[in-house]
Amino acid sequence: MVKIGIITGSTRDARVNLQVAEYILEKSKMIDGAQFEIVDIKDYDLPMFNETVPPAMANKVYDKEATNHWSAKVDGLDGFIFVTPEYNKSITPSLKNAIDHLASEWSNKAAGIVAYGSTMGVAASLSLRTILSNANVATVGPTGGFNLFTDFEEMSTFRPSDVHNPTIQAVLDTTVNWSRGLQSVRS
Repeated sequence: MVKIGIITGSTRDARVNLQVAEYILEKSKMIDGAQFEIVDIKDYDLPMFNETVPPAMANKVYDKEATNHWSAKVDGLDGFIFVTPEYNKSITPSLKNAIDHLASEWSNKAAGIVAYGSTMGVAASLSLRTILSNANVATVGPTGGFNLFTDFEEMSTFRPSDVHNPTIQAVLDTTVNWSRGLQSVRS
């Protein structure tokens, strides 16, 4: 069974990110052969990156307790669904920081992307694809996108349209399939 982490992309107190992640978790319950869990980056309380040794050279051993805790969680997963808001045509600083804390823990794993924003998070999705490719993460083709004006009530309560169901299902299914296939690459 593959283990997929639904990685939250925001740590703001007023975030709607967790609502979207919970929606993805609910949709994932229809998939056999995979175990999904929400991995809330806010729970890891990662400071701005300040490790002595760069992650690519650290061999999964870090100075900071928070980084070691984060490393163990990411290392134990086979794939990811990143749920990211769009900030200034990119991902949030907190998500970028969480990704930058690690190196080999991400490598040779699959990721799906679900974004949201005033333009459905398109720029955030593209930015995240580039960042993840540098970490040797295979991002799947289908991408989920939600609009702040039509899929959220008053930009604070997530109420997605059913029109998104086939795309979200494709993101989940493809991420599971690629995660399963990449297990042999990591063996």
